[in-house]
Parts: sequence; C-alpha cells; structure tokens
Amino acid sequence: MARESESGLPIEPVYGPQDLTGWDPVERLGEPGGYPFTRGVYPSMYTGRPWTMRQYAGFGTAAESNARYRQLIAHGTTGLSVAFDLPTQMGYDSDAPIAHGEVGKVGVAVDSVDDMRVLFGGIPLDEVSTSMTINAPAALLLLMYQLVGEEQGVPAARLTGTVQNDVLKEYIARGTYIFPPKPSLRLTADIFRYCRAEIPRWNTISISGYHMAEAGASPAQEIAFTLADGIEYVRTAVAAGMDVDDFAPRLSFFFVARTTILEEVAKFRAARRIWARVMKEEFGARNPRSLMLRFHTQTAGVQLTAQQPEVNLVRVAVQGLAAVLGGTQSLHTNSFDEAIALPTDKSARLALRTQQVLAHETDVTATVDPFAGSYAVERMTDEVEAAAVGLMRRVEDLGGAVAAIEQGFQKNEIEQNAYRIAQETDSGERVVVGVNRFRLDAEEPYEPLRVDPAIEARQADRLARLRAERDRPAVDTALDALRKAAEGEGNVLYPMKEALRARATVGEVCDALREVWGTYVPSDAF
Repeated sequence: MARESESGLPIEPVYGPQDLTGWDPVERLGEPGGYPFTRGVYPSMYTGRPWTMRQYAGFGTAAESNARYRQLIAHGTTGLSVAFDLPTQMGYDSDAPIAHGEVGKVGVAVDSVDDMRVLFGGIPLDEVSTSMTINAPAALLLLMYQLVGEEQGVPAARLTGTVQNDVLKEYIARGTYIFPPKPSLRLTADIFRYCRAEIPRWNTISISGYHMAEAGASPAQEIAFTLADGIEYVRTAVAAGMDVDDFAPRLSFFFVARTTILEEVAKFRAARRIWARVMKEEFGARNPRSLMLRFHTQTAGVQLTAQQPEVNLVRVAVQGLAAVLGGTQSLHTNSFDEAIALPTDKSARLALRTQQVLAHETDVTATVDPFAGSYAVERMTDEVEAAAVGLMRRVEDLGGAVAAIEQGFQKNEIEQNAYRIAQETDSGERVVVGVNRFRLDAEEPYEPLRVDPAIEARQADRLARLRAERDRPAVDTALDALRKAAEGEGNVLYPMKEALRARATVGEVCDALREVWGTYVPSDAF
C-alpha cells in the first residue's frame, strides 16, 4: 500500500538516481555554513560542539521554578527556557478575577520584577542563556530580565537568550494575544530597535511553528505559515526604517520534531533553503547571518500519550534524533509524563539525559548533515519545499500573513489537517501505540506532580505587599509616560522599563497599553 508523509506527499518504496534527475547539488545544497544553508547554518555544526540543551520549565511560584532551574543546571543543561502561566501570558496579575484557577498551572507566575528577581536568584545571568516563551507581553518580561541583570551587575551587552515575541501565531493557533495586530507588530519592531541598541546579543524573536504543529499543522504547513509570519515581521521592521542587516541576524525560529524522522529532516533542510532565498532575493540582505535560519526545536508534545506513558521515552528519543539530524541549534526534549501533568524532577532529568545520550553516545555529532545526498531525503526535501512555497504564495495572494490571518486562512487550513489526522487515528489507519493498537487492559498507576492550589493566594499576598511598599506616585508617573509613548511613535520599551523599575505590575503595564491600543477580538471569519 502506498504511504503518505505527514504533509500528504507520497513516500515511494524505493528512491534512486532517477529521483534527482537534473538536480544541481551546488544550487540545492551548497556547503555547510554557506548559501543556501540546506546543510546547516555553520560549517562544522556539531563536530565543534553539540547543540544547546535548553530544557523548558516553569510552574507554581518563582521560588519553585528557580529550584527546578538549579537542578537542571546541576544535571548538565546548557540553557534555560521559561514557561509562564496563562495570566502572565495574557498580561493579567495573579489577583485579577480573570486569572482565578490558572495561577501557576502551566508555567510560573510572574507579576512584577520582584518575582523575576526570585526566579533567577543565584543564577548568574552572564553565564546562562535564557529563552522565554512569552509573546504579547514579551517586552515586559525581557525588561524585567534586564533589570535583574543590572541588579546582579551584569551589563546588558552580556545578556544572551531569546524572547519568543511571535504574536502572529497567537492569532492563528494559540490565542494568548492581547492587542490587535497593528500595535502588536509595532511593539515587535520596538523590541528589535531596543535590543539592537541596548541588548545586542539577544535574539529578539523566535518565530514559531511549534504551536501550529501542536494545533494540527502538517510539516509543510508548519514551515509555510511560520516563514510567512517571518516575512511579515521583516517587512514591518523595514517599513519602520530599519536596515534588514541591522536586525535579521538576531531573528530565530522555533519548530516541532515529530516521530517521522525522514520528513522532519527534510522539513528543516527545506525551511533553511526557503528562508535564505527570501532574505536574499526579496529583502536584499547582504550579511550572511541575515540569511541563516537558526532555530530551536521541541519534541512533539501532541504525540505524547497518557496511556502507557513510559512509551513516550521512546517517542521523545526518536523525535530528538530527528531534530539533531535536521540541524537544530538548540533542543528541548519533553518529559514522558507531560501528557498527564507537569513533569516530575525524575522525568525532567530523564528528558535531559535523552539529549546527552544523543550527543555523547551516538555518532550523529561526528559529521555534518549525514543525510546529504540521500535519494530519499533530498527528494523529500524538494517536495516539502515545493508544498510550503505553494502555501506561502497563497498567503501572499491574500495580502500577506496579517491579511490572511484576518480572513482565517491559516487557521482553517490547520484545522482541516487536524481533522484528517483525527479521522485516521479513529479509524486505525494511523497507528498510535497504546491508544488504538497494543493497548493494556489496565493502566499502571502513576503519581503526577501537582501544583499547590494555595499558590494563587500566596501570589495575591505578594502583590498586596508590593502595592503597599512601593512609591505609588512614581508608578503612576511612569505609567502615564508609557501611555504617552504608546499614543505617539516613540519606542515604548524605554518608559516601560522605568515603570517596571518602579515596580509596576504586569497587569498594570498591559492595562495602560490596552487603554491606548485596545484588545484584539477575533472576527467571524474565525
């Protein structure tokens, strides 16, 4: 029976020279570290040093998350990745009525610079690279991080890390938006400008396909819609007067790694090639680093199962291998129990050990792009590229990423693919071990990690003390300056930083911007 890839493309039983007829290896491949970067963004890739092992963590209070970060560092992680709770992601304080029941549940609660100080207590910010999965209020969390660095005596020029800062994908697949697209894009451009002047080693955006994939996007849809969003961000920055080579080297991307190794490798290679061509031909980038698609990868949480959760250890190892063979710059491997609850200390350690085995016990770091020249992978790379470019053209025909979002195009395409996957799983055509095949009569008991529900009350108490202790007139003055900047055309990050320094809360800063910019309300097209 003929097989199809996750993108619905045919997979042939055998590939050979005929599948690469007329294929120019110089044009399609280049050299590792050279245009079009199919073979990787650096000449030596992992033969010099392995990827950054950046484990994603955050739950409950800042103190609890700080303890987890210290454990991960002690176990050998080389980069931190912060998960924030939903109220923080949506720009609300923990004591806001809308935050009830969600405080600390899917990430750490951060209400003010006081919480950020606790979160990174005892962790030297000039020695660790930190990624923060935060979008609509990304500027706030970045500035809090900078303020904590200043308190530690760390110059901003020595801070390294990434803010996700990708609000367009929130309108498509995730929903943690705050402001309408136009002011959101303005805020993104302000972050680009601010970091170029103040935090030059910081990656200003991580343009994300991961959440689209978790919502059901195919590999071709994942890279097509992600790169289309990237094009929109670049156009916004250029329209704001920035030279492409002033900010493009700090752009980064975030993709998923599924269990389908061959197509995932092809997807990563195709994405690099498409982005290099777009940056060179459409935007006229001259700096080679502007052409590089550097990306972080997370293994596919949507493919993990609550049934027979230990099987997820195998899935994660396979997914991590796909990311490494595809040339990722950093990697988070999911814990085997994440389909049930927050990871325990042991499961988080096992997830990190998975990466360490890949890096130190296999030979995948011995050579660059080991699949180069493979009849199967090169053909699949071309086919995924063609499918993705076709989708990107459809986005352009609709007026670009924002216009397509407003018409519900990307969301509709992803939902159709998610429905196809669900149908195949329900029918048994798509085998999911432990779910529709190879099931157990009774699942073995498992004790998950649970977040203390009292955290909400404790965060409310911290906020009450903060509001009682701080200089309220100074906060009000700073927030007024922020509103004035938002009404004009100046960079809002400078007055925002002063408001946060005065101990304004996340909710207060976001409310000030809501007053000026409004909030996003999805159209009926969705």
